[in-house]
Amino acid sequence: MAPRSVWKGQLRLSLVSIPVELYSAVDRGSALSFRQIHAPSGKPVRHEKVVPGIGPVDADDIRKGYEVGEDDYVLLTDDDLAEVKLESRKTLELMQFVGACEIPPIYFDRPYYILPQDDLAEDAYRVVRDALQRTETVGLGQLAMRGKEHLVAVRPCDNALMLETLRYESEVRDAHDFFAKVSEKSADEEMVDVAAQIIGRKRKPFEADAFHDSYAEALRDLIDRRKGKRGGRVKVEDEGRGGGRPDNVVDLMSTLKQSLEKTGKGARGKASASKSSASKSTSKASTSKSSGSSGGSKGGASKARKSA
Repeated sequence: MAPRSVWKGQLRLSLVSIPVELYSAVDRGSALSFRQIHAPSGKPVRHEKVVPGIGPVDADDIRKGYEVGEDDYVLLTDDDLAEVKLESRKTLELMQFVGACEIPPIYFDRPYYILPQDDLAEDAYRVVRDALQRTETVGLGQLAMRGKEHLVAVRPCDNALMLETLRYESEVRDAHDFFAKVSEKSADEEMVDVAAQIIGRKRKPFEADAFHDSYAEALRDLIDRRKGKRGGRVKVEDEGRGGGRPDNVVDLMSTLKQSLEKTGKGARGKASASKSSASKSTSKASTSKSSGSSGGSKGGASKARKSA
């Protein structure tokens, strides 16, 4: 089934308005989810809404409440909430532009793809895309969607545009409250140098398909094997993952150097294998070329005799 747009409206840059559509960039349907099942009957468990000391309550008697103290709530009705509800505005105006790398990663929340609604809109769409690429900037604006006002960033992505919702400052915890416990003292320079060499040898371009959710894959495999069966227990074997810290104190520098040597051997091994393979290929090519030349000479001599 084709994905559905989550928002349609105008992307505005000054006086230029571009009809666009917004699509979620995340496929949440691929995640595994479970329901609680009553084992004896095989039927799903339903959760009843109850009040301590009262029991089950009618849905019409339930209100939204904001806790202001222990067992003290401000109750709000649907009419109260309707007074402050945001209508989904149909215009996203880019009000400010910042450097492409100026927004700390912690502020990014959820990504969406922005697409032009038609061929006519694509002309202006490409202008905005190319202008953002040339200036190496990200456009900021606010978008009302699904009853909430989002701070958003619009950036170039391949040959198109991507929108990312951002967290507001009030939603982000101050890092200093946590990082203050970490010493600012610099690490040993020699150890840092060895660690940097290890990182350099393991550095590669990012490829998302090189990583897999092994737990989800094992879970799907387990479900496939259990299809059609009822009851029974599944024993998950512990593959010896140890807990706790080792009793012996390992010398950090020694471990780093061993790691560096290990990565070096791996790199040299690959290089040697590649070199050996290349040598064999060259040898085969030379033999083939020699045979080809010999065959060519014989063919030429045969033709010459026939001609004579």
